Amino acid sequence: MTPARPSLRVERALQREGHRLLCGMDEVGRGALAGPVSVGAVVIDEHCPTAPQGVRDSKLLTPAARERLVPRLRRWAVAYAVGHASAAEIDRIGIMAALRLAGRRALAMLDVQPDLVILDGNHDWLSDREAAPVLLSVEQVAGAQPDLTAAGADGVGRPIPPVTTMIKADMKCSSVAAASVLAKVERDAMLRDFHEAYPHFNWAGNKGYSAPDHLAAIELHGPCELHRRSWRPFGGMGEGADGAIVRASAGAADTVEEGAPDAMKEWA
Repeated sequence: MTPARPSLRVERALQREGHRLLCGMDEVGRGALAGPVSVGAVVIDEHCPTAPQGVRDSKLLTPAARERLVPRLRRWAVAYAVGHASAAEIDRIGIMAALRLAGRRALAMLDVQPDLVILDGNHDWLSDREAAPVLLSVEQVAGAQPDLTAAGADGVGRPIPPVTTMIKADMKCSSVAAASVLAKVERDAMLRDFHEAYPHFNWAGNKGYSAPDHLAAIELHGPCELHRRSWRPFGGMGEGADGAIVRASAGAADTVEEGAPDAMKEWA
């Protein structure tokens, strides 16, 4: 069965409820063994037309198709950004806190304040009211991405908008699909750059994931500073510093969280 194409139906319904500036958000790289976890954010308003043709969840597109979409998505969106959390930060604070940090960095780079964030998945890792705030010094974050020493680099300099979650939002919501494409293209480019320094890991090909060639190179050469050393196969127990399992998990049921806006329940 051909996957459904993302549309703006969910976004338009949310805008009718009063959420004018909507931010679609998605992550890439969560399950990788090396490199950052990256979070894309794409903001649209009621004036944005239908998304550029071909927009899909980034996993359903070829690398060339993703690259072609980037300039069109940037013109289409009201605002966009991609935030990153480095492998060292993932080891230090755990994957869930690192996702939160990368997402808040993306929000801090936007030149508008969204009214609502649509987050792919069934867990609000962005605002996570039960988690301790992520507060890192400039020394801790320097080098994780080019502008981390700028104002708002800790990702907590701007209030976090309300968040609603939706399973498979990247396949239903154009703004979330667009965010996944921008994040994937930017992270892939970073891994290609890292490949130049560490060609034996073939990050240009495997993008830091646990492909056989990557695992074989780790066995032969050992990990480098861009690997997530708290993870398997580096002797870690498969948990981050916050106790979260870092192994990729199977998809959950196609549901939305309790208390979600009515529009999210309608289109789930």
